[in-house]
Amino acid sequence: MHFGSGVPTVEVTDLKDDDFLLDVREADEWQAGHAEGALHIPISDFVARYGELTEAAPQDARVHVICRSGGRSAQVAMYLVQQGIDAVNVDGGMQVWAAVGRPVVNDEGQPGFVL
Repeated sequence: MHFGSGVPTVEVTDLKDDDFLLDVREADEWQAGHAEGALHIPISDFVARYGELTEAAPQDARVHVICRSGGRSAQVAMYLVQQGIDAVNVDGGMQVWAAVGRPVVNDEGQPGFVL
């Protein structure tokens, strides 16, 4: 793990299958393709829907925040760290996730793609 611009960062290749993933992309991006099992809260709604994260995340679990390329997720990860949550930004986001061959599914559970 490295610290870029003050945000703890993790590589996609270091993620384990059971790591808790928070996708902060917008609805159209999520519908096209996302990581199975991820929690979706768009960055535009994030502060208002923050309680959904605290309910869904396992107790004391690290929150791995992902977006398309890593910019929006860095902002959310920083916010979470400020709230005392153990959060890290997924470097390169869903673009790298797909590029390294991690599965991407759409809303129907069929193979999806990264917008």
